[in-house]
Order: sequence, then C-alpha cells, then structure tokens
Amino acid sequence: MGTATSPSFDTETLRRGIEGQTPETLLSLYTDDAELRVVNRNAQPSHPKVLHGRNEIAEMLLDVYSRDMTHKLEGCVIQGDRAAYSESCEYADGVRVLSESMITLRDGKISRQILIEAWDE
Repeated sequence: MGTATSPSFDTETLRRGIEGQTPETLLSLYTDDAELRVVNRNAQPSHPKVLHGRNEIAEMLLDVYSRDMTHKLEGCVIQGDRAAYSESCEYADGVRVLSESMITLRDGKISRQILIEAWDE
C-alpha cells in the first residue's frame, strides 16, 4: 500500500514563469484565494498593497509583464510548506529592481506571499 504525498512546489515552473514574457505560467502557481502583500517605496510596511485572489494578482502581473523589462529568478529555497525566492529585474533604460518573496504553500501552490521590492532611484 502506497503513501499519499502532497503536491510539491515546482521551482522549474517558477523559473519559467518569472523569466517568461507573459504572466500565465507564473499565475498558474497561485491558489484561487491567494493573498499577495507588496511592500515597496509606494506601499510602506505599515500600509502594504494587498491583493486578494488570483484575479487581482493577475491584474498586477499583466501590468508588470506589459513593461519593457527582463526578469530573472536568482534563487529559491523550499522548506516544508514555506519557500523564499529572489528575483532581479531590469528595465530597458537600465533601471534595476530586486525583489524578495516569502511564500506559504498549500497543495504545491502559493497561498500567501509577501513581496518586498527595492528599486534604483
């Protein structure tokens, strides 16, 4: 008799999603009821931008992937139902963005994410 295993988080899909040209692959990694908290220069820690559900996250990702920029997954660490990853981005004009994410997983998908961004100024 076999043992049941939980679906695992697919870091290769994460890489393809982040480094791709459209948000669909990355969006497939989120649960329908996912929550994403964004902290950056416009959304300070005491008032983060909070997105609820895959539809709101999709709107943000559509905006990001419509920009003339590249994205690279720098590293990902997974431990149990938690993961963390680093992403670097560069706009065509040379402006760089670095982001760090801490995520909570449910059934191999992202259910909660805290995303912290730092931009060239």
